[in-house]
Amino acid sequence: MEQESYSAVGAGIGMFGVILYLGIIVLYIVGMWKVFEKAGKPGWAAIIPIYNIIILLEIIGKPTIWILWMLIPCVNIVFLIWATNLMAKSFGKTEGFTVGLILLPFVFYPLLGFGDARYLGPSAAEAQNGFNGGNNPFGGTNNPFNNTNNPFNSPNNPFNNPNNPEDPNKPTTPPQA
Repeated sequence: MEQESYSAVGAGIGMFGVILYLGIIVLYIVGMWKVFEKAGKPGWAAIIPIYNIIILLEIIGKPTIWILWMLIPCVNIVFLIWATNLMAKSFGKTEGFTVGLILLPFVFYPLLGFGDARYLGPSAAEAQNGFNGGNNPFGGTNNPFNNTNNPFNSPNNPFNNPNNPEDPNKPTTPPQA
């Protein structure tokens, strides 16, 4: 083969890559557009670079100040994954769907936008209910300051009862039978 034919093959492969890339971007934008419309926001917001993140934060119920966290390198990865998870939760989807939204957004955003998923409202309130809808074995909430369900904060705990006259370090004797 001559040099010109190699160049033509390379140009053809390059054009295929550009067309494929543009197709993926169009799928992603169309999916985001429909997701925004389902959430009651303007669909055109999906194509405005920073504004689309602000609208995403409104959809998931997080403060707009989060956009500053998303501008810090390495921290932005954590916050974008968190925001994507909350987006999936806002539409009643699970963590598995979140993985799809992160790894294949050009497939899963159109599924979310054109599928039967309904917008359930901001997920920030739902996310505060803890694991498993508030029925978790760790007290039911993600609030570390909530001591109502803490077994170590009960009145029967001798180590945590200030009215207990006994020394908690004193060895106890078993009850006599």
